[in-house]
Amino acid sequence: MLEIELLDVVAVPFPYVERPVTRQRPAVVLAKPPSASRRQLLWVMMVTSAISRRWPGDILISDLASAGLPRPCLIRPAKIAVVEHAVTERWGHLGDGDAVALRHALETLLQPLLATRL
Repeated sequence: MLEIELLDVVAVPFPYVERPVTRQRPAVVLAKPPSASRRQLLWVMMVTSAISRRWPGDILISDLASAGLPRPCLIRPAKIAVVEHAVTERWGHLGDGDAVALRHALETLLQPLLATRL
């Protein structure tokens, strides 16, 4: 099994919201949370080629070659999933500029939660 690193671009069976089907789609690895089971889990964020239908917070990927993507794509922070490492295929890795943009988006997205005492 190929080792997957943080910020790798991988292909995963990503679910559709509106119907009970999955499709191989690119995603960015955000975290490898600890797992008590033998299954290694990955937190991933959706990557889409729907450039013309942008959502607030979407991040345009500038270094497509490093990411292993064949056409313009963006990262969609609104869609996060947990998948098993065994169902992923590594395509590439985010370039430095794209990694900085993703980290900034995550800080913005999580700041209200991190600033609150639970």
